Amino acid sequence: MSSHRPMEKLTSRLPVLGDRADRKDVVAVVKLHGVINPQPSPLARGVINLAAVESALTRAFDHDRLQAVALQINSPGGAPTQSGLIAERIRQLADKHGKPVLAFAEDVAASGGYWLACAADEIYAHRTSMVGSIGVITGTFGFTGLLERFGIERRLYTAGENKARLDPFSPEKPEDVEWLRKLHGQLHEMFVGWVRERRGDRLSDAEELFSGDVWLGAKALELGLVDGVGNLRDVLAERYPDAEIVVAEPKKPLLARLGVGAPAAALLDAVADRTAWSRFGL
Repeated sequence: MSSHRPMEKLTSRLPVLGDRADRKDVVAVVKLHGVINPQPSPLARGVINLAAVESALTRAFDHDRLQAVALQINSPGGAPTQSGLIAERIRQLADKHGKPVLAFAEDVAASGGYWLACAADEIYAHRTSMVGSIGVITGTFGFTGLLERFGIERRLYTAGENKARLDPFSPEKPEDVEWLRKLHGQLHEMFVGWVRERRGDRLSDAEELFSGDVWLGAKALELGLVDGVGNLRDVLAERYPDAEIVVAEPKKPLLARLGVGAPAAALLDAVADRTAWSRFGL
């Protein structure tokens, strides 16, 4: 008798990795929560950019037995370039793996947040979700009167007549405002084109559709901005009743994970985030 026979009997009873019949199908959920900002803050826990979400998206689409990827979106928008880069990456992965993508709006999927949602094949919103804001906005301040009050002289040196456009410490020039409006118009056209490309004939012909307004879930459904009203758990349970839901969260900066950082950075983050969310009463 061979000395290897007892070992063969033992190993034959062990489960073989990758061959388990009881393994469930998977729906991977990627959380896209926060303001869309290209700058990763050491304290920001809710900043969305391609560098932060790339690993989560890759992990989500790489799951064995993947049935679909769900995007859990809660964002008031932000940087248009990062919105476009993330949306394009989602489509690249979806096309590569041949898997459907479903987006779910939570409190708000507006502006850049809705740009991200349009990367999905289907969009769902809660009845209280705020959806839309298909427009472009720039917020800034003017400090010229403040400088004069304290006797501060602004010294600015440039090469190029338009280098200091919209400098907050200099008087506003009508030609600079007109330049910004043209830039906004071009970005707005790109945004509208993306929405039309992704939503197609599901969109209504309502004049207010691209006005920059936002709507609650039911009205967004009427306008064709979403495909249904519901929440992530209920929709996925109905569509994929036997699938396991797994979450892939974007990575956080080291100091955010440790809960420490510079007070000044924390203050600036808080002001920027508060401004973006407050436009939607949040």
